[in-house]
Amino acid sequence: MPQHPAPEREFTMRFTSTPRGARLARRLVSHRLNDWGHPYTTPVNETLTLITAELSANAVRHGHVPGRDFHLQLTLAEGMFRIEVTDTRAENQVPSTPQAPDSASESGRGLLLVAALADDWGVAPRPAAPGKTVWAQLRVPTGGQARLHRHPGQDKRRPR
Repeated sequence: MPQHPAPEREFTMRFTSTPRGARLARRLVSHRLNDWGHPYTTPVNETLTLITAELSANAVRHGHVPGRDFHLQLTLAEGMFRIEVTDTRAENQVPSTPQAPDSASESGRGLLLVAALADDWGVAPRPAAPGKTVWAQLRVPTGGQARLHRHPGQDKRRPR
C-alpha cells in the first residue's frame, strides 16, 4: 500500500460483520466528523457518512466471513479525508470500475455512488492476512467544505 502522510485526526474501530455493525459504523463516523468540526448537515459529513454506509454495507454483504469483523479507519491528513473498510474475504474482488446494474435491480449501485462522491477510491489486498481494503478519499478545500456532487437544477439542499 502507498505511504500516507501522518494523520492529523484518526478514528479506527472494528465492527461486527452484520447490518447492525454497518449501521453503527455509519453513525459513529458521522458523530466523529461532527466532533472534528464538520457538523451533521454539512456536505463533508453527509458525503463521508454516505460513503461509509456504502463501503460498510458492501463489507457485510460481500465480504462477510462468519465469526470475523470488518475494520474501519477514518483519517484526516493534509486536507484529505480517507475512509478505509477492510474485510476478511479475499475471493470476492471489487471491480476497479463499478458496473451499472440492470435498471430493474434493487441493488448494485453502492460503488457507483462511492465513485461519484469520492475524489478517488480503490481496492488494495489486505497485508499479511486474507481480505481486502476498499478505500475512498475526499478532499476538504479551505474553509472545510467538500466538493458537492449535485444534479442539474439542484440549487440547494433541502432541510430534512
